[in-house]
Amino acid sequence: MESMPESLVLLHGFTQTGASWDGVAAELAERYRPLAPDLRGHGSASNAVPVDLGAVLGDIAALAPPAFTVVGYSMGGRIALHLALAIPQRIARLVLIGASPGISDPVLRQARRDADERLAQEIERGSIDQFAHRWAQTPVLSSQSPAVAAVAHADRLRSPPAGLARALRGLGTGVLPSLWERLGELAIPVTLVAGERDAKFRDLAVRMSAAIADAQVTIVPGAGHAVHLERPAQLAAIIAR
Repeated sequence: MESMPESLVLLHGFTQTGASWDGVAAELAERYRPLAPDLRGHGSASNAVPVDLGAVLGDIAALAPPAFTVVGYSMGGRIALHLALAIPQRIARLVLIGASPGISDPVLRQARRDADERLAQEIERGSIDQFAHRWAQTPVLSSQSPAVAAVAHADRLRSPPAGLARALRGLGTGVLPSLWERLGELAIPVTLVAGERDAKFRDLAVRMSAAIADAQVTIVPGAGHAVHLERPAQLAAIIAR
């Protein structure tokens, strides 16, 4: 009897939607059953409230099958970490791309929360097109090729400013608790992926791997922060490995 494809849940980053995984999902379709939901505040889930960690984890747990691999990018990676610690019995493997466990220093976390609130207010004052152009100039994203930047921009236009502002306030790095002290609880295989040109998250991946029992760091040559958009075939190969 032919075995069922393994289930794969793909969690997107801030300002993106599940559609940002289309290239990776297409590469993996024969072996996996990929699910790429829009997280609250984004795309088709823009109007879902409340936008907070508990609600988002509940959405994913309800959507996902009993056992699955979870892959998360940036904000989605942070959420994937929280998910793996919340329902460890259901997750077979964790793949994190350009992700962080959060900010451990309470003073720095408060400063980030304040900065995110200022950004949320800026988002609410303008159009989604204006913010999408502004966000593309974020240092970790500004070096993307014109083709990748165009795909990312089109995806950002799927989310209204109000939804993104709610997501920043409810799911931002300054709001979510740090998980640095809990990384040792992960008992599943964890693959930490970073782009070669993404120095900050390359270093974070190495630091995280030291605290996780079964962790592997994979650096993708030539890629920046958004490895899933810049090198979808290479990322798919890493996931399938």
